[in-house]
Amino acid sequence: MTTATRPAAVPVAIAKPAATLLTPQDHTLVMIDFQSQMAFATHSIDAVTLRNNAGLVASAAAGFGVPTILTTVAEKSFSGPMFDEVTAPFPGQALLDRTSMNTWEDEAVIRRVNEIGKPRIVLAGLWTSVCIVGPALSALEQGFEVHVITDACGDVSAEAHERAVQRMVQAGARPMTSLQYLLELQRDWARGQTYELTTGIAKTRGGAYGLGITYAKTMFGAHEG
Repeated sequence: MTTATRPAAVPVAIAKPAATLLTPQDHTLVMIDFQSQMAFATHSIDAVTLRNNAGLVASAAAGFGVPTILTTVAEKSFSGPMFDEVTAPFPGQALLDRTSMNTWEDEAVIRRVNEIGKPRIVLAGLWTSVCIVGPALSALEQGFEVHVITDACGDVSAEAHERAVQRMVQAGARPMTSLQYLLELQRDWARGQTYELTTGIAKTRGGAYGLGITYAKTMFGAHEG
């Protein structure tokens, strides 16, 4: 048999997760500008869904102990307070208020990123084309791995949101959804210490999936693990 016709070696499967999957310990979550003034002009996603998804992400991060930065822009003078769904899971945590549209240009935020010291950054916020593109491209250029929770972001139009996501993906960012984020942190239903946390968040914020969990538990006493 010639080299040209020799079959390729069959890979050996191993029961272990990919290194590219997120864990609660390996990243910093940055939630940016979930504020009323920014939400008024957001049309790529409806406000109810946006607030639900942002709350899901915040609850997941708080429950799993993910280091989280909450940052606002011109909170007192222009943009207004952050969504309660985002701040409630982090009682007493100070919000880092900025003047810069690009969070990555704010010294206080960067100081906190470096204090936390994680190689991966996960982003969510308003607007995708400004508040998320800026830190995503900046962090990527500085060697961080960047993930963007795209359904916990929004913009002035679907076009603006989609182009922003495309631009970040082309630069190397990795898109994901809010429910995917929660379930990736759990990843194994046998992890009993966070089972009730995960299913509880899903029942409250997980849409039809959460309804399914409620139904199965109520009718049959079902348990995923």
